Amino acid sequence: MRLNSPQINLITRACMKASRSLIRDFGEIENLQVSTKGPGDFVSSADKRTEKILIDELQKAHPDYGILTEETGIINKSNTKNRWIIDPIDGTMNFLNGIPQFAISIAYEENGEIKCGVIFNPIMNEMYCAEKGNGSYLNNSRIRVSNKKNINDALLVTGGPKGASQIKDKIFSEYINVSKNVPNIRKFGSAALDMAYVACGRFDGYWQRELNYWDIAAGIIILKEAGGFVDFFEQDADSPLKKNILATNSNIHEELKELINKKDIE
Repeated sequence: MRLNSPQINLITRACMKASRSLIRDFGEIENLQVSTKGPGDFVSSADKRTEKILIDELQKAHPDYGILTEETGIINKSNTKNRWIIDPIDGTMNFLNGIPQFAISIAYEENGEIKCGVIFNPIMNEMYCAEKGNGSYLNNSRIRVSNKKNINDALLVTGGPKGASQIKDKIFSEYINVSKNVPNIRKFGSAALDMAYVACGRFDGYWQRELNYWDIAAGIIILKEAGGFVDFFEQDADSPLKKNILATNSNIHEELKELINKKDIE
């Protein structure tokens, strides 16, 4: 593998270390589902344990770097030049239900630009890595986006609205517009892996509203380095960490963008 920058090596080591306890936790999920103990508490503790291991490993090497993370928030806020962006378990509901579609996601950002990222599904043992200018890899193999040019033949993935979303109707309307023109759409439940799957050609495109930056930060560089295109739409200046994303193999990008922007659903 040509990805041997200090940051990539550090992220990879942190992921491997954190994954050991995460795999153990995943193996105990079935027992928890039939117990009287609240499984939500268990997932929360698994999230926090994974995050702590990741933060400890990254801070050993760079104690001064900023960290943006789902559970803890912002660490070393004053360092805006060098920052790690962490999602300890992206796809928590899948994890909770014993579905092996979740991942650790870590990106490294320098002066506001993502320089490298890793998405690791510990159950499938699939590690997606990329750094700027050096391509994207799945384990030791170079990956590229699909070459499909016709959106009618595409396989897309989306996330749908979260339970607390205030714009569910808008999101459903977009889904209807897209589904009338694209026969195959999936919902897999992990934004990080959705991005990684577009990067390696399993999906041809992905869109979703109301994501957190840590859900997709690593996926952005992995998809771009695999030849894909990433777009953000209807940005809210007051919520810079909230993202509406459109990510494709680049060939079908404009067509999918048009379907999402279409206002009528007749």
